[in-house]
Amino acid sequence: MIDTWVQNNVININWQQLGANVLNLILYIVVILVIARVVYGLFIYLARRMLIERKGKQLINERKANTLFSLLRSMAFYLVTFTAILHTLKQLFKFDTGTLLASASVLGVAIGFGSQSLVKDIIGGFFILFEDQFSVGEYIQTGQFSGVVEETGIRATHLRDWGGELHIIPNGSIAAVTNFSRGKMRALVDIQIPYNEDFDRAIKVMHSVCEIVGTEFGDKIIDAPTVQGVIQFGERNAVLRVIAYTQPNEQWSLERELRRQIHSAFLKEGIRTPHQTIFIEDPVKRSDKDKV
Repeated sequence: MIDTWVQNNVININWQQLGANVLNLILYIVVILVIARVVYGLFIYLARRMLIERKGKQLINERKANTLFSLLRSMAFYLVTFTAILHTLKQLFKFDTGTLLASASVLGVAIGFGSQSLVKDIIGGFFILFEDQFSVGEYIQTGQFSGVVEETGIRATHLRDWGGELHIIPNGSIAAVTNFSRGKMRALVDIQIPYNEDFDRAIKVMHSVCEIVGTEFGDKIIDAPTVQGVIQFGERNAVLRVIAYTQPNEQWSLERELRRQIHSAFLKEGIRTPHQTIFIEDPVKRSDKDKV
């Protein structure tokens, strides 16, 4: 009986025809993958040329163009991948594509109830784009995460933190966004001065530094640095404040430069700050301690 089954199912097989069919199937799959790769690459090339590398009239700014390109790239990847898989399955199992799509639609309705978070993420991505909440290259904070937006996809947003960490946040979970890259940004520097220093002289030195730094930063500054004066009295020191308004993402570099130059100017003028105050022990008390 076994010999009969082997003869009917193994020996009588047309191995040449089977090898040709397998080879044709492999070639078909390879061609589908190559075509999918070419179509995806062509779409990315055209989208990049139209949105990012465009010459002449600027219809949208660079950050919005990068955001739209990121979203379109994500959508194109899913669409091309689904189409390639569909044609591959059709060739493997010889079924009608229309039947598969009809079955997929029914299955999709069933799965949809269990994948509400995915639908929420996709809808959230479109609202982020159309409401222009943030763009690629901007520094934002959402929830406990903050960083520069590297990519806004159809499902998730990628944030690169200052420490280099990459946060991948589902679009549906982005409820509130703080955007640090829109409009003018405030630079604020507080300087502590001991009470035994001349406040007027310190303010005069800070005014000079503000003029120098304002000239050096040029068009990065919207409102030049100004000294507000004494804004607080602490336990041992008073606080002098400098404020300025800059272009987006330039406030931190301006604050660092103001601190550096004010510190250098104070050293040059002999104005002490708290960390420069030196406490000298009374020699009489010190000799008493040595005796003990």
